[in-house]
Amino acid sequence: MPVSKSPRTRKKAEAAPDTATAITTPDASPSAALSPDPLELARLVAQQLDDDKAENILTIPLAGKSPMADAMIVASGRSARHVSALADHVARKLKEAGASQVRVEGLPNADWVLIDAGDVIVHIFRPEVREFYNLERLWENTPEKQLSTR
Repeated sequence: MPVSKSPRTRKKAEAAPDTATAITTPDASPSAALSPDPLELARLVAQQLDDDKAENILTIPLAGKSPMADAMIVASGRSARHVSALADHVARKLKEAGASQVRVEGLPNADWVLIDAGDVIVHIFRPEVREFYNLERLWENTPEKQLSTR
């Protein structure tokens, strides 16, 4: 025996897809479409690291040199706890500045933490780990005037 649906039940069923669509529709506001300037993000990151007492902060411009990012920042923390705190503050600052996706790797050990914000990549090391990997040597052909330290 077929079950008949009352108009009231049918009305609720018809309304459900509209509600779901409204919930999953992405924000189309003009501010959501704007992405922050990578060099400005790099400056903000370097300033945050300096404020948090990171050591040997090096900003390397990569625009036109590498397809992976427009800027890379390398810094050292005094201990694993300091590296972890630096990474947490930098990730928060990037999100506040409007970086759409901020991915963090390496926090459980905090020997080397990588923060990937798309056009800006941040490496935060303990000093002995930074010395061992020596990422700066990969970019030693970059003209000296383009490298900036804090």
